Amino acid sequence: MGFWGKIFGSTTTKEETTMSKLNIGIILGSTRQGRVSPQVGEWVKRVADQRGDANYEIVDIADFKLPLLGEADATEQATAWNTKLASLDGFVFIVSEYNHSITASLKNALDYARDAWNNKAAGIVSYGSVGGARAAEHLRGILGELSVADVRVHPALSLFTDFENGTVFKPADMHLTNVNGMLDQVLAWSGALKTLR
Repeated sequence: MGFWGKIFGSTTTKEETTMSKLNIGIILGSTRQGRVSPQVGEWVKRVADQRGDANYEIVDIADFKLPLLGEADATEQATAWNTKLASLDGFVFIVSEYNHSITASLKNALDYARDAWNNKAAGIVSYGSVGGARAAEHLRGILGELSVADVRVHPALSLFTDFENGTVFKPADMHLTNVNGMLDQVLAWSGALKTLR
């Protein structure tokens, strides 16, 4: 608030309030046909939007059509991807487990950027036969190398209990506590880390 705002009271507009909020990208970590990550991502976004404490958006790596790193000229795609990441203050990764790790498409997308990741925070929402826990652990190691601070609270969704027939997402109510706890940490850390950029 400026000098006159202190004297006469706040004149902050709704638009200014929205602009001052942190921008958090909910990154869909799978690109395969029939993937369920969009369902999980939309659920996280609905929960997050109800909070009203940040600007949340779905970021689908499939939209950027990144080829395998080094296999083709991807200047245009890489520029668009890095521009999107640079506009975000923090992340929530929607992570599915493949062979005890993250998808190849997510690893590829992570490798396509460097500075755009640095000094930001991230939460992880994983799913798989054991809640995607092993994928989340692999992702944490990668994020550390990219100077992304991953938060502790980690919603882990089971393919057996949170998905009907393995395809229709029907999360148990108990996950809401973890999602909100994760978002609390992501926002706190994202705000703190913004001062370093």
